[in-house]
Amino acid sequence: MRTKHPEPLRSHRFFHQGAPEPTHSESVSPDVGDINDPHHNPLDAHHAGEEGFTPEAGTWVQLGPLFQAFHPHLTALKCGANGNLIDQNACLPPQTDVIPTNWTPYQSQVAFETAEFLFMRNQMSAGQMDTLLDLWAATLIKHDDSPPFVSHRDLYDTIDATPLGDVAWESFSMSFNRVKPAENVPPWMDATHDVWFHDPHLLIHNMLANPDFDGEIEYTPYWDYNSNNKHCNWAWNQADIIAQNQEARGSMFVPLIIGSDKTTVSVATGHTEYHPLYLSIGNIFNSVRRAHRNGVVLVGFLAIPKTTKEHTNNLFQCSLAKIFESVKPYMTTHDIACCSDGHYWRVIYGLGPYIADYPEQVLLSRVVQGRCPKCLADRKNLDGDRLCLLRCREHSDLLVNELEYAKLWTEYGIVGDLVPFTNDFPHADIHELLAPDLLHQIIKGAFKDHLVKWVDMYLKLTHGTACATEILDDIDRRIAAVAPFAGLRHFPEGRGFKQWTGNDSKALMKVYLPAIKGHVPLDVVRAFSTFLDFCYIVHREALMEDNLIQLQDALDRFHRYREIFKTTGVAPSFSLPRQHSLMHYSCMICLFGAPNGLCSSITESKHIKAVKEPWHHLSRYEALGQMLLTNQRLDKIAAAHTDFEARGMLQGSCISDALQELETRIQSIEGETVEVIDGPTVQAHVDLATMVISGGADNIPALAANLGLPNIPTMIQQFLHDQHHVTNTNPPEVDPATAPIFMGRVSTFSSVSASFYAPSDLSGTGGMRHEHIRATPTWDRTSYFKCAVVHWFLYILNGRDPDTGMYIVAPSMNDNDTPGVSVIHIDSIFRAAHLIPVYGTSLLPHEITAHHSYDIFCAYYVNKYADHHAFEIA
Repeated sequence: MRTKHPEPLRSHRFFHQGAPEPTHSESVSPDVGDINDPHHNPLDAHHAGEEGFTPEAGTWVQLGPLFQAFHPHLTALKCGANGNLIDQNACLPPQTDVIPTNWTPYQSQVAFETAEFLFMRNQMSAGQMDTLLDLWAATLIKHDDSPPFVSHRDLYDTIDATPLGDVAWESFSMSFNRVKPAENVPPWMDATHDVWFHDPHLLIHNMLANPDFDGEIEYTPYWDYNSNNKHCNWAWNQADIIAQNQEARGSMFVPLIIGSDKTTVSVATGHTEYHPLYLSIGNIFNSVRRAHRNGVVLVGFLAIPKTTKEHTNNLFQCSLAKIFESVKPYMTTHDIACCSDGHYWRVIYGLGPYIADYPEQVLLSRVVQGRCPKCLADRKNLDGDRLCLLRCREHSDLLVNELEYAKLWTEYGIVGDLVPFTNDFPHADIHELLAPDLLHQIIKGAFKDHLVKWVDMYLKLTHGTACATEILDDIDRRIAAVAPFAGLRHFPEGRGFKQWTGNDSKALMKVYLPAIKGHVPLDVVRAFSTFLDFCYIVHREALMEDNLIQLQDALDRFHRYREIFKTTGVAPSFSLPRQHSLMHYSCMICLFGAPNGLCSSITESKHIKAVKEPWHHLSRYEALGQMLLTNQRLDKIAAAHTDFEARGMLQGSCISDALQELETRIQSIEGETVEVIDGPTVQAHVDLATMVISGGADNIPALAANLGLPNIPTMIQQFLHDQHHVTNTNPPEVDPATAPIFMGRVSTFSSVSASFYAPSDLSGTGGMRHEHIRATPTWDRTSYFKCAVVHWFLYILNGRDPDTGMYIVAPSMNDNDTPGVSVIHIDSIFRAAHLIPVYGTSLLPHEITAHHSYDIFCAYYVNKYADHHAFEIA
């Protein structure tokens, strides 16, 4: 299981970056005669006759209270291009075949960045490209120069000439091959359906070799454990199975993460749909997969035939089996692949977690709609307190062979005439591989489709339509009155969306709870609070055993509090597949680690670049063919970008590159050099904005007048006294008569920027997040102090509010009824906090807006649901 360590670490999925080197010299020395014997395993002596897991010396490390054990057999040993093992400490030979200033097939950095900007970032139409290039050419004629491209066709040809990322599109056709009726044959039985795809074997090689992933990819299966937890994860179990083949030992295990999801690109023109198929590998970090750095790639487009459901389902399963057949041979014998570190490795592939929403999950697992694809729970009793027996491939196959179709359907929820595509591949069980779907099961499902609708229904059943409408309008006004916050969406009209998206639901979750308190019973508030706790815990980047206990506790409390919807007649039953799926999360986390790296939001976001944006810039004639070509060009640009960046050719902008080239010509005589220094990654860092407020206060009296704080000189004295004694563990009391007095120049800034480690939120691949905090004044004299004037808030309760689970605070006031304000150094600031008013039971006046939020209310919730980092610390 992937657990969180005492120190902030990047999320890993199934593997550790590099297992400890084998303790036997025979395993790393190329001089030993039998090292390339496929039956030779240098670790056999350590593990001969072992039963279960017993970590040996050199196969584990201690991380605080945790131990990290590495698989003893799938040890990811380096090899040569021919597959023969090499010295594991050998360095790569210097790369001399590529000149670091060679932009081929582009003329220069300007040419590449122009193509990248116009085609990938802006997705400009061909006609607009021609217009822009003509205007550009007109400005250069007098200089006897020209743009990097003559026309859009020239630009397209240059992209097409890029040798990197060139995985060609392939296709195959499928048609109905069963008995047809003698007369009146339906048209779909004679139809042929084309499936277009990239060879996944080549895509995997490209991902493994991507230099952008160097240092962010794992090679060896491992698990974290303590003395009370020795549960194996899925990858470890797969490695055990693979290692039964002696020839596979010493290889690197690469699980394929597959995802598919239908998407509609045009409602206005008849619900045009596409069914893209995506691929990732389990070795890369979650943050890489979520950051959209080619950690998820488009494999192909599945056919969407206008036919019977039975034929469509069989076509879907057969298409998947056909697409991935090129990888199948290397699931039992090793492949040779070059990885991001430049070394070759023996690789064994395996089908890993499958990302899909509920309709595709039941299709993949040949389960009847309304049943659980993970267990045998009856569809009329999915809300039982305990889990039923889990489904498995062997049991399902046995039932299909022994029982009649009707009994399979009614008693076991199995569609007897379907065969899961995973049955064509070794040690793959689709019931086990279905990944948790945070987006559709939790955010869109349980929250939006269930809980929010149940609140509306409760209000109408309890108060009648007219009164309920008035209350719902007040809830909307409360949501609209929430103050702005970094990364938080503003809802000027409340929650009345015409068409909900996943982002709408995610944003509403952050502000919905305080808006309903006072209008609904406390058990409804507590149901939302415990559900949100479950949602935010399961979204964490890494999970410990204690987190799983918290997760189960939140789920148990949610089940207890949601009963109010049943007793009030809102929900006659909780036998809902998407809510039922929450009961499987703890088990799936133990198998696959943190679910936020396997969420369908990753594939849905990929829809934008792979399907939706290309669609809106294409003509409608043979749109799929144009989309295939567009995606191939996008892949080529991305691959070229990665290659140029790996060679250090994309440091700085093209204008800085041009200036540097000009400067180099001038400075070459003097022999000067330019050094680039990267800043460190830290837990948290706050700094001032770069620009001073124009016309802001520039002295202490003006600052006091602007802030309405006549005693600010005294506060500055206190601040300077504290700074002068910052290293003193027992500083003296401040004496106004002797404390330093400052009456010099003041510079006022509009904001500070806070950067902090928040890997569970949308962040860079290192897990860093950046936001702005408004309003900070600073000044300097002989010393320069970065500081802020802050108004303190005090806790109202000794602990969290028992209903919402959030702290409640109120503005601090001094004994003389003046605000509790002081000056602090900005290093004391960790990040911004978001406050939502405690609205009470009264209706909110219509004239109240978000701009009044921090001025007219007496108490506020500290919004721990503002983002996942806030949930961790608030």
